[in-house]
Amino acid sequence: MSRLLTPQLEEAFKDFPLYSQDDKGREAICRAVFALGSARWYMTEGKREGNDFTMFGIVIGLLEDEYGYVSLNELSGIELDLTSKGLGKHRIIQLENFKPRPLKEIDDIRLKQFLTRFEN
Repeated sequence: MSRLLTPQLEEAFKDFPLYSQDDKGREAICRAVFALGSARWYMTEGKREGNDFTMFGIVIGLLEDEYGYVSLNELSGIELDLTSKGLGKHRIIQLENFKPRPLKEIDDIRLKQFLTRFEN
């Protein structure tokens, strides 16, 4: 079971299963945000699958910004080891104070630049 899977997270996606926001683009409601350093996962849809939870959304700040699917088990297993630099180990966290809102209303310049790539 994923350390990131909480009852609150499951509730956040209860009415937003996979494929429920297809073709909404900037209007899609972001239900949860995960972070590691400056990387952000803006999740719009999700569904429990056995003892995992699969989500769809946008990742910003990695090698390439992109739409995609990710599992909570996968996110839970990511660890950035900076102990050699005296900074310890860092794991992905969920931003607990995030209030669900349309992607277009999120104040992240990289996310806004990514979304403009898909405008007509």
